[in-house]
Amino acid sequence: MKIFTDRHRYYCGVDLHARSMYLCILDDDGQVKLHKNMEAKPDPFLAAIDPFIDHVVVGVECIFTWYWLADLCAEQDIPFILGHAFYMKAIHGGKAKNDRIDSRKIAALMRGGTFPMAYVYPAEMRATRDLLRRRNYLNRKRADLLGHIQNTNSQYNMDPFPERITYKKHRAHIAEQFIDPDIRASIEADLSLIDHFERVKQKLELHIIHNAKEHDPQAIYRLQSIPGVGPILSLVILYEIGHIDRFPRVQDFASYARLVKCAKESAGKRFGNSGSKIGNAHLKWAFSEAAVLFLRNNPEGMKYRIHLREQVRVEATPR
Repeated sequence: MKIFTDRHRYYCGVDLHARSMYLCILDDDGQVKLHKNMEAKPDPFLAAIDPFIDHVVVGVECIFTWYWLADLCAEQDIPFILGHAFYMKAIHGGKAKNDRIDSRKIAALMRGGTFPMAYVYPAEMRATRDLLRRRNYLNRKRADLLGHIQNTNSQYNMDPFPERITYKKHRAHIAEQFIDPDIRASIEADLSLIDHFERVKQKLELHIIHNAKEHDPQAIYRLQSIPGVGPILSLVILYEIGHIDRFPRVQDFASYARLVKCAKESAGKRFGNSGSKIGNAHLKWAFSEAAVLFLRNNPEGMKYRIHLREQVRVEATPR
């Protein structure tokens, strides 16, 4: 976890919402210079911080509305920091909680050097990353529909489909196998949605690949040279990482990708693991898929996997 420790003359804590925002500006002595609610728009924000604009740093909790504020601060050359939502527990405690109190707490965390920082993803690649996440969301919905067809087939104790229905050519006469008109209508609805999702997904993939070739073409080709990493996984890895140099150590990257288990210890005793939800879930999925695909038809990889499993078993055996 990175902590903001830079010193500034003024600290602007923003409790940001979709339509409104509450600002609190503290000076280096902890005195409140501004504390007001306003519309979540660029002009009111710039007008409010104008007297402090040359010496202020802006901080906001990482919620879904931070994009425009980060881009505005970048345009105006105003230092901007993003608070890690999981670590900012200090603003959620207390007997009373409202926007006014939260903005004051955010500014106080910045001034006190205890503000937990999240990564401000670069604007030039952010929209493509979000588009890729949307493509993966649609793909999961497609998988749900395919699963519903399989479950319906098993529900009525029908023979398994002779071929994989993930391929369109194998879905031509599936609905006709169901005699009941209501069941057939349900399956036809699933098939229609699946066909639509596949058309939309293909269009999005072409658009994303075109953008990736402009953003970092060499990275795409290098990632796809790794066994188990195909076109989609390479895109996920590229856009979820952003700039790899933001990780000072390999261990930091592995932790961010949820590839390690964090120990929960106190007084020399271990109480299991924690922090499983902290990190990038999309990278976790991509590397998990790549690992499975890497082991497929790979005897040497399977041999090494068995070796690692035996090693872990020996270490876990009580002595």
